[in-house]
Amino acid sequence: MLSFRFLPQYFPYFNDGIIVTLIVSFFVVLFGSIIGTLVAIGKMSKIAPLRWLLNIYLELFRNTPMLVQISIGFILMSGQGLPNLHIGILAEDLNRLIPGIIVLSLNSGAYTAEIVRAGITAVPAGQTEAAHSLGIRPWATMTRVILPQALRNILPALGNEFVTIVKDSSLLYTIGIIELYAGAQAVQNATYISLAPMLFAAGYYFVVCFILNRVIARLEKRVGKGYAK
Repeated sequence: MLSFRFLPQYFPYFNDGIIVTLIVSFFVVLFGSIIGTLVAIGKMSKIAPLRWLLNIYLELFRNTPMLVQISIGFILMSGQGLPNLHIGILAEDLNRLIPGIIVLSLNSGAYTAEIVRAGITAVPAGQTEAAHSLGIRPWATMTRVILPQALRNILPALGNEFVTIVKDSSLLYTIGIIELYAGAQAVQNATYISLAPMLFAAGYYFVVCFILNRVIARLEKRVGKGYAK
């Protein structure tokens, strides 16, 4: 019979686990957005060697499994002698957490680059021409004229990327990061209950992602109204 009687004692594993998941997801989306924006702009550069290097980066991260990338990143970047970060009852090893965030950010940046590029190209070319005719330099044109307008096109896909990262961050359990999924596994091992902890974790993921989707939808409407005016 399905029972959740373990929750009063083991709820912190889920609660603190989702906090770790959200912290990781926040930094991954932040850094991934920065990387993706810079890569998208670089891809539009007239400097051929730069475009070639960026293409190599994109192809590598978009055509290899994220799990493999996480494993390679951990092997290359671990062992720096960093302390543990305590989040509730969980002790996160920064030697594992930081490489995990870096690899996920690079992976996210590879996909975000295409999102940003599509958003930029959707802005009418006349906007660039008008800015140049006013004497605005190319970099200022991109950052002050084009990107703010592209945000309306980029925001929905970036929101979806955030929700995707919340779910994909569970792969970090493979290098010893204790997030929501790993917390559920710890409860399984402690209680010898297999199904109920995973069902509760799945429900937790669902609630968090559902709320994020609704928040993102409202933000999209507000940004759309701002441009409509």
